[in-house]
Amino acid sequence: MIGIEFQILYFLQELHGPFLDRLMTGITFLGNGGWIWTAAGFLLLFFPRTRRTGACVLVSLALGFLIGNVGLKNVIARSRPCWLDETIPVLVQVPRDYSFPSGHTLSSFAGAVSIWRMHPRWGWAALLLAGLIGFSRLYLFVHFPTDVLAGAVIGTALALWVTGWARARAQRRGGTEGGNVSATR
Repeated sequence: MIGIEFQILYFLQELHGPFLDRLMTGITFLGNGGWIWTAAGFLLLFFPRTRRTGACVLVSLALGFLIGNVGLKNVIARSRPCWLDETIPVLVQVPRDYSFPSGHTLSSFAGAVSIWRMHPRWGWAALLLAGLIGFSRLYLFVHFPTDVLAGAVIGTALALWVTGWARARAQRRGGTEGGNVSATR
């Protein structure tokens, strides 16, 4: 499998150019430490209409950090592609933690899917950003495709679980947020 993954990464290296290099380093910066999603979560907490969404984003991020960064990365201890092939120039600081799963992607999908589930209109933009952040990790040669896929799956699963729990709790209490609590997804 790792051979196929390197083939994909080497193909993406052929796309490099000044514009895409700047764009992808900027996009990946948004995912550093999940800061953009943490900021969104705290911002959403300030408004009564989006308070539950903000809480879902932050809980999903916290669970993702514990499961992905603290747990799986250290248990699986997968080397990064940029550690295994040092001939490819890396445009960002070479990460020091392990590769699987992609923390950038996990936090992005945890945040984006939480927003999408609670406020679908806003969620599409968040999902697009999450996808771009995941792609940037491949483009920048710091993750394997399965790292990004696992991050997306885990982040999505956590967000679905957290938002499902929040919606069920709100329905039991008779409350709604933005009129979307009873919406099915």
